[in-house]
Amino acid sequence: MKKRIISGVLAGLVTAATLSACGATKVEPATAATSAPGAEAASASTAAATSAAEAATEVNENAQATTEAAAANNAAASGDDVTLDEALNNEVRVKPDSAKWTINLAGNNGSLCNVPTFLAFELGFFADEGIDATLTSADFQTKSAGLDDGSFPIINDDYMFFKSVENGIGASIVDGIHKGCIKVQVLPDSDLAKPEDFAGKNIRIACDEIGGTTYQATALWLEQAGIKAFGSDAEVTFVPYNDDNLSIAALEKGEVQAVADWDPVAAIAEKEGRVKTILDIAKDDPFKDHYCCYLYASDKVLDEDPALIAAILRAYHRAEDWTAKHPEDATEIITQKNYVQIDDKELAVSLISEYGYPLMADRESGNTIDLHEDVSFFVTELTKIGILEGDADAFSNRLVSDVDINL
Repeated sequence: MKKRIISGVLAGLVTAATLSACGATKVEPATAATSAPGAEAASASTAAATSAAEAATEVNENAQATTEAAAANNAAASGDDVTLDEALNNEVRVKPDSAKWTINLAGNNGSLCNVPTFLAFELGFFADEGIDATLTSADFQTKSAGLDDGSFPIINDDYMFFKSVENGIGASIVDGIHKGCIKVQVLPDSDLAKPEDFAGKNIRIACDEIGGTTYQATALWLEQAGIKAFGSDAEVTFVPYNDDNLSIAALEKGEVQAVADWDPVAAIAEKEGRVKTILDIAKDDPFKDHYCCYLYASDKVLDEDPALIAAILRAYHRAEDWTAKHPEDATEIITQKNYVQIDDKELAVSLISEYGYPLMADRESGNTIDLHEDVSFFVTELTKIGILEGDADAFSNRLVSDVDINL
């Protein structure tokens, strides 16, 4: 990796530049001596001019060095000093020299939603925080148990987890990661184009699982248009498939009339012309201005070691920033390192760009989605249609925990 300029060096350069600038004076051109009695004075004037010019040069050099140091320091903070070649050639330190924490992260699931997790590891952002991280695969039940007992300090997941927390899993949302990665799709010649077209037709919709995220997103979309999608009087029927490719196949066989599926399978099927998309939660109401995925922290770890959660969040913020700035390079890393199986890299770049990963500059200026308002929106809407129960405001307040990332 390129050597990162530490803050102490930067501070020294700033001090040097400031002191030199304070002593600088305007220099007028020296006039040659024309008489012997004035020769000594002319010589002194020339020496003073030379000294002043040298001081001015030093000011400029120090100022330039300060600017370069600041730029390098900012690049290091965001991860911009890590190059694609360094990442692909394993030149980045993914394990800290002396680990402050050793953790497992349920992040090796082959999803584009987990790009920041992959990159925080591969680009050494976890290591920079003193975290020795191991990425593992885990199903829903394993992640739930891991959050509850603290063996997973953080997971990346969506509003499907709201119900688990409502049912007693000890976890809190501490950040949002990106916007949508779910689509509702139909055959290219289907008459279904909007929620109202589902009314009274007993449409069968393929989903990941009953109560799962694609189920919840589709139900919310339909219910907001007045189409009952949940409960004994539902106007549609959800059919679970454990693989999105099976959902697409079921649609083509006529076993279902619509599918609610995830990228990249959904995006690939659309690009191939096998389906048309009638809801893209990254672009369409009511989802387009909301997070799809969140970071859930273990309440146990939050209570016992909040500094670990803060360190993980700092690493994630850098990874999200790097992903947003370098979607092409991010795609190269996750495909060449076999984190995600997608042959169409152009499509992957497009999807990653659409997900709206937050920039560090936007976080610092407050120009990001308000986490409390975002969670409150989904809790309120999911409570209205009966997926969640109880007091929506109270649960929203309980669900989100604010973390000081400077711990």
